[in-house]
Amino acid sequence: MAKSLSAALLLFAALQISAPASLAAEAGIALKADSLRAEPYADAKTVGSFVKNEKVQILGKQGAWLKVKTAKSTGWVRLLSVKRGTSTANGSTSGALSVASGRAGTGQVVATTGVRGLSEQDLKSAEFSEAQISKLESHTLSASQGQQFADAGGLKAIKFNYLPTPQGAK
Repeated sequence: MAKSLSAALLLFAALQISAPASLAAEAGIALKADSLRAEPYADAKTVGSFVKNEKVQILGKQGAWLKVKTAKSTGWVRLLSVKRGTSTANGSTSGALSVASGRAGTGQVVATTGVRGLSEQDLKSAEFSEAQISKLESHTLSASQGQQFADAGGLKAIKFNYLPTPQGAK
């Protein structure tokens, strides 16, 4: 597994070095009908739309948004509305990004997007702040304060059995 992942990463790096222009506009397929936005925000002006299975060109990425070009317009769409690469006869995806995904043979299904309110620049420029940590810790409550809150809200403890360990797992 480690060897195949290393080989895939090496191949991906070679593709990045030898053909950066080819990755600038990557092919994609619309997973569902959706609207194109003027900016990468849900409340931005709608500038177009596309239908499920329509071919698009991916021009860029910002947070959880992709800038795509369709036959009729160009705009921003949520990341989960487009599958990168081109669909083949068996439904799998091809493309440089699928090579090093680490998901060979799994259908390349990814169901998370971890972006909410922070840009890449925000994360890169983040610094430790002891004052902010102290402020955060000032909001903690003791166990007895938590119990008082639960009692005041009429919350009751419920005991339940844990799920059984799956077969084959330790």
